[in-house]
Amino acid sequence: MGFTLGKKVCLLGLVLLLPALCTSQFIQSRATYYGSPDCYGTPTGACGFGEYGRTVNDGMVSGVSRLYKNGSGCGACYQVRCKNEQHCSDEGTYVVVTDYGEGDNTDFILSPRAYGKLARPEAQKDLFAFGVVDVEYRRVSCKYPGYNNIMIKVHEHSKYPDYLAIVIFYVAGQNDIVGVDLWRKDYQEWWPMRRAYGVVWDMANLPGGPIKLRIHSTSSAGVAYSVQSANEIPNDWKVGATYDSNVQIN
Repeated sequence: MGFTLGKKVCLLGLVLLLPALCTSQFIQSRATYYGSPDCYGTPTGACGFGEYGRTVNDGMVSGVSRLYKNGSGCGACYQVRCKNEQHCSDEGTYVVVTDYGEGDNTDFILSPRAYGKLARPEAQKDLFAFGVVDVEYRRVSCKYPGYNNIMIKVHEHSKYPDYLAIVIFYVAGQNDIVGVDLWRKDYQEWWPMRRAYGVVWDMANLPGGPIKLRIHSTSSAGVAYSVQSANEIPNDWKVGATYDSNVQIN
């Protein structure tokens, strides 16, 4: 998606930093920000998160280009900090990837709330005036207080009972979702769902009955892992409803 750069300074209070620190090395890059009327993210991001993509992590979110990875990079967490000692805070900001965006040789196009956290409190206006800053970043583990399990939302484009599209939320750790299978009891085998875009997976001509899913992931260390949902999506699933998988990727 395209971004419109703005000059709005968003004053930030204390927020809960969801990702935990890790020991990975920092990578050099650049970051900018996009305009937002309330300084949060956008609900129309390319990852398909909807309103979750606007408010998750207290709105400290980012669009990425190279790190988007055809959608598997959606939901990843990063620590980003700028490098100008006069203007930049020591810790920087922690962001969740919720969108695709390309900037001026940037890896991150941050929400205004996230961009403002790069700065020392007295230097926010100056940092926003720069528009683009040199940064360093690293992947960190995602943690979501209050959400111990992966959650699965039925996307609003689903059409009961024949077409199901789902969105996957709250994936912990440093894990990219690379595949989702749906159990076809009529064939007694797993069938792969299609990645429609971002984190949206879909399938038409569904079998009857409750829906069982299997989620495939790859960690930042390259370890492949699959987990089967302990809870099934009920037979009478509703568009817009969110269901608890009762599993997590550890």
